[in-house]
Amino acid sequence: MDRIGVRALGLRHYAQVFAAMKSRIDSDPEHSPDEIWALQHHPVYTQGQAGRVEHVLAPGDIPVVAADRGGQVTYHGPGQLVFYPLIQLRRRGLDVRQLVSALEVSVIAWLAELGIAAATKPRAPGVYVDDAKIASLGLRIRRGRSYHGLAVNVAMDLAPFARINPCGYAGLRMTQVADLLPAAQIPGLEVAQRSLLDQLARRLGYTGWDYLGDEGIASDGIDTVAAASEGASDER
Repeated sequence: MDRIGVRALGLRHYAQVFAAMKSRIDSDPEHSPDEIWALQHHPVYTQGQAGRVEHVLAPGDIPVVAADRGGQVTYHGPGQLVFYPLIQLRRRGLDVRQLVSALEVSVIAWLAELGIAAATKPRAPGVYVDDAKIASLGLRIRRGRSYHGLAVNVAMDLAPFARINPCGYAGLRMTQVADLLPAAQIPGLEVAQRSLLDQLARRLGYTGWDYLGDEGIASDGIDTVAAASEGASDER
């Protein structure tokens, strides 16, 4: 069975996960198995390689971390589901555009299951509901392997997005699942994470996915915080 392993890492600091991804990529990119890391981040702004300082308007007490992914500045925080596909593209028969499409289509299909109509935009990676962005993408290919990935706004505080120009666009509206559905229909974060993983595995050409431990990740210095998928993840 061609299944992909998933590491559900809970709530983690961005800089430490970033370092762990790079370490994993450098270790043995050709032969190490493909994985998806599924998690949430403590509040942080990340500035991509195309980022400009003028798009970080008023970060205040939220740290700004430079990342080697594509794209410009974005915000991560609790209630936003993040997925990092660490995939050897050639082994999967994928190119970068196909990977981006698979990530976007996964989100669109999941939102459709919830009754939310979403779409992509030309020359503006991500997923949108009308003109508001609900999912952001930023990738890096290094030694033939992808890292960084996808962030989906589910039930989070969107206010910090107003302190930046998201993705380099002044006035870009952000939205989330919690603002688009009646309260009784908003999925808990654990349910949402599992459903999105189902979509991601399918669109990336796997027959399914299996949870892995976090061996080799916590030892890289990542603090272990109560996993969002183990309780707090069901808050709405």
